[in-house]
Amino acid sequence: MANHAAHSNFMPYAYFDGRIVPFEDAKVSVATLALQYGISVFGGVRGYLSHDQKVINIFRLRDHMTRLSRSASLLKIAMPADVDGLAQMMVELTRRNAPATDTYFRPFAYKSDLSLGPSLGHPGAGFAIYMLPLGGYFGEGDSLKLMVSSWVRVTDNAIPARGKIGGAYINSSIAKDEAVINGYDDALMLNAAGKVGEASAANLFIVRDGVLITSPVTADILEGITRRTIFQLAKDLGIPVLEREIDRSEIYISDELFLCGTGAQISPVGSVDQRPIGDPKRPITAKLSRLFFEAVRGQRPEYADWLTPVEIPVGAR
Repeated sequence: MANHAAHSNFMPYAYFDGRIVPFEDAKVSVATLALQYGISVFGGVRGYLSHDQKVINIFRLRDHMTRLSRSASLLKIAMPADVDGLAQMMVELTRRNAPATDTYFRPFAYKSDLSLGPSLGHPGAGFAIYMLPLGGYFGEGDSLKLMVSSWVRVTDNAIPARGKIGGAYINSSIAKDEAVINGYDDALMLNAAGKVGEASAANLFIVRDGVLITSPVTADILEGITRRTIFQLAKDLGIPVLEREIDRSEIYISDELFLCGTGAQISPVGSVDQRPIGDPKRPITAKLSRLFFEAVRGQRPEYADWLTPVEIPVGAR
């Protein structure tokens, strides 16, 4: 399965340094610190077309803006607004682009200074948001084929793993590349302690004997918002959840395994290192996935506080 996310269908407007501009005008200098040294942070946010196709439900918007702001603080990047202000920028851009499909948002904060040297002390900061239509992240198919990467997940004492830091995704990129050239869809990465961390850009859960298990946030993983969503959905479904270290061999003998994240959503895994994963019916994954998609499309009133609905103009539907 190849990642077939759109690369050329960017929506016509972007938010760039204080105003909404045509997407092609949202540009930075080739000399910016963000480009030279990866001194940037980003977010990934989904907007889901409601079941009646009248609104885009931006999923857990304030949570995403909170994490983005915290990531920025790790790199001493000044944000242009507080969490509510950032959320309002996202809403305004959504109204301007008026998407009529499921949508991906990429907010991006960066060191804009043109100085030499990889220092966090330079004061210049920029902020942008762009949008594109996005369905499935991994493409079409029943389940993913993964491999355990030979590359180790970046550690918190090297680059803070719990932040979405641009430069840190070199680590993800080389692991993903290794997996793809060897015929897999994605990589599972072990941390420096040899325990299972996460996929190249997604958290993971396994199921063993009816218990949902995931690596703790101290295992050099991103503190995933979809991961937290799964905790709540599992609780509501009566599925026990356990956060603990996961050994590599546990992956091979798990009953179910799925990846989760803004891009991945809930993506079932069929095999790891060419070893089939347990139960092909995946009953727990299926229950969670069904409830998740009902929630994000506004069909579950009990999860309405996760959604920021933005009405789609009639002509754009």
